[in-house]
Amino acid sequence: MELHVSLTGPGDRAARIYRQLLDAILDGRLRPGERLPPTRELARRLNVARNTVSVAYDRLTAEGFLTARVGAGTFVGSQPVAMARRRTAPAGSGLRPRPVWSTIAPLAPPGPPPAYDFRVGTPDGSLFPLTAWRRLVSAELRTATVRDAGYRDPAGHAGLREAIARYAGISRSVRAHPEDVLITQGAQQAIDLVGRVLIEPGDRVAVEEPGYPPVRHLFRSLGARVAGVPVDGEGLDVRALPADARLVYVTPSHQFPLGTPMSLARRTALLEWAQRRGAVIVEDDYDTEFRFSDRPLEPLQSLDRTGRVVYVGTFSKTLLPLLRLGFLVAPAALRPALRAARQLTDWHGDHAGQAALARLIDSGELARHIRKASRVYAARHERIRSALHADFAAWLDPVPSAAGLHLCARLRPGAPDIGERALDHGVAVESLAKYCATDRVQPGLVLGYGSIPTEHIADGLRLLARCFILHR
Repeated sequence: MELHVSLTGPGDRAARIYRQLLDAILDGRLRPGERLPPTRELARRLNVARNTVSVAYDRLTAEGFLTARVGAGTFVGSQPVAMARRRTAPAGSGLRPRPVWSTIAPLAPPGPPPAYDFRVGTPDGSLFPLTAWRRLVSAELRTATVRDAGYRDPAGHAGLREAIARYAGISRSVRAHPEDVLITQGAQQAIDLVGRVLIEPGDRVAVEEPGYPPVRHLFRSLGARVAGVPVDGEGLDVRALPADARLVYVTPSHQFPLGTPMSLARRTALLEWAQRRGAVIVEDDYDTEFRFSDRPLEPLQSLDRTGRVVYVGTFSKTLLPLLRLGFLVAPAALRPALRAARQLTDWHGDHAGQAALARLIDSGELARHIRKASRVYAARHERIRSALHADFAAWLDPVPSAAGLHLCARLRPGAPDIGERALDHGVAVESLAKYCATDRVQPGLVLGYGSIPTEHIADGLRLLARCFILHR
């Protein structure tokens, strides 16, 4: 391995080599059993006498940190070091992020999954076509050459952009040419790029209330003044939009988190409002591939005739969040700036993964996966919907929904909000209040069914009902 040793600082050279090797062992950079460079080789790299390195090695060996094996070399001791310490960067006292970051906390690392997981936003990993994905990724890597190792087009793999233009056009009536498509690391990066290109500090951005917190935080981090706009049974209330909004973020096909679709009248009104105000609409179509009844309404993008809509899609719900694959379809006027923003952000994504996804779409594997997963999710959706109406009528009023990976139910007057307390009983659900940013908190529960096996739903709901009884 390449071992960095600095010879600057006080003390003789052997002492400095000793101290840096000891630090590397104590903080875990050199692990038990790891082989060190021969003394002759390290001396050559450092341009010092071999005896200087030997003195440091001998001292560490005498103290039990190194072990010399005749004919094999010098190794870090195989026993864990009792006095091992954590190596950290300097504290940086006096450094402060912008004030907005004191109000945006990073997500906690995921812990062990609860016994009954009704959390929102994660598809069932067991449904993922892993065998097909391995084959496609392996094929891309096998055929890769040195010429493929350079930087790529920030807009993404050409074959994937073409496949997405066809896929979104057939499945969702999105009007797109491959040149209109830009591949991103999930929907979140797509929305971030749009914000970087369009939002100046102090601009007003309108989001749904209740709505998706990460998007709200993202716009705030860019310096926007974020206004929550109420959502009712027809979707976003266009009449409540701030007159000075520069950008409007909506989830019209399956409102997050309520689940209601935006009516055609509201869609038309929103497009007309954006045209009058010179605003941009970001349409996040995050999980409508999974639709269980009714014909889906047309996306805003397919109704747009003036180029006011940026359509955002993701494969995090249809496949896996781990893949970090999403896309946006943008009006021609925004494409150059979006490409430049993507290049400045991370240049481009994983070329092999993008190529594999293109093949997954073109081969029909993605469509087959969606049909299979839709049947599974439809069964889970129906079990939960039926139970909410039959067994939870005293506490919950379900919001009608016919798509996606979650259901929402409002709390009836007097019913306890058990969203946090249910976890004590092994049931993970989410409170609707966590998606509200204003003082008008809406009590309710949001139940996802992507992570919970179908056979566990009945037992999980029985425990959930018991929570209502215990905490009433």
